[in-house]
Amino acid sequence: MTAIAEPGAITFNCPDPESLADFYAQATGWQKLFSSETAAYLGGQNGMRMGFVKSEDFAAPSWPQADSRVHVDFSVADLDKAEAELLALGATKPAEQPGAGKWTVLLDPAGYPFCITTMG
Repeated sequence: MTAIAEPGAITFNCPDPESLADFYAQATGWQKLFSSETAAYLGGQNGMRMGFVKSEDFAAPSWPQADSRVHVDFSVADLDKAEAELLALGATKPAEQPGAGKWTVLLDPAGYPFCITTMG
């Protein structure tokens, strides 16, 4: 099948684009491509980008009631080690954990849920 489009970026609304970009840059090792008061973008080796756009009316999602929200899954080599490192960067771990050791739900500094998993 011929592709009509390919994903180029995942973009998050947030109260502070610079600090959220810094969190994800440290978590992923991706480089900051652009940064201003209202937006920041990171780029990965595969051409994928993560964007962060300032939203004055931002309201953090509420896990696990994050209705109609997208979340990102990150592959990691060691679940416990990655969790500890991400918590040290400013992530938080909510009580609700449906992954039963297969994945862990964390919240980024803006409150967005994301998962880490060794399942590839």
